Amino acid sequence: MTSADPLLAIEGLSAGYDAGDVLHDISLSVAPGEFVCVIGANTAGKSTLLRTVSGLVAACGSLRFDGTELVGLAAHRIPGLGIAHVPEGRHVFPDMTVDENVMLGAYAVRKSARLAERRDYVLDMFPRLRERLTQRAGTLSGGEQQMVVIGRALMLEPRLLLLDEPSHGLAPKVVDDLHDTFLAVSRTGTAILLVEQNTALALSVASRGYVLESGRIVLSGSAEALAGDDAVRTAYLGL
Repeated sequence: MTSADPLLAIEGLSAGYDAGDVLHDISLSVAPGEFVCVIGANTAGKSTLLRTVSGLVAACGSLRFDGTELVGLAAHRIPGLGIAHVPEGRHVFPDMTVDENVMLGAYAVRKSARLAERRDYVLDMFPRLRERLTQRAGTLSGGEQQMVVIGRALMLEPRLLLLDEPSHGLAPKVVDDLHDTFLAVSRTGTAILLVEQNTALALSVASRGYVLESGRIVLSGSAEALAGDDAVRTAYLGL
């Protein structure tokens, strides 16, 4: 892959469930180290898009990561390629400790000599978790649980981080902290594909974005251009 090639390249992708396709002829890309967001209404298909990248939804078309075709690839092989997925809903293992939850994220790279270094990186990113390492994850606040699942994903040292509605249900102060965290992760060179219903947040952190409506991409451009688009401002920013 040359520097001009996208890290993630999706072309003509359709995907869905038994009841039918949710995504229709999707084409988008994420360059190495780029921060891209996908915005849209609650039923637009944003989560399905990330689940398709992770191999959890049947698809047709092309979905290539660093030149490797992901369509048809078993889901358990995808994290080993360098893709970490933080699903919506803060899925911690409630009876396991914070430390155990975080370390599970390194399963695909468990033989790496960098695990201790990576753990320190995650705990430096989320100092509150360092204070709660032996605490059961199910006893944490919603914001702290979100730190756990993001930290768990970062243990993989991903080249591409998939974030699904990370601000949902969180207090404004926690959302602001996550804003800073995502920017810090992006500055390390990790590419991020963020799907968000919080359009203001998404466009404030991403450099480029796509608008998804009824499973189709209807608009794309720089985050600045999308934030200034009258249709986006009316439909998603309430302006």
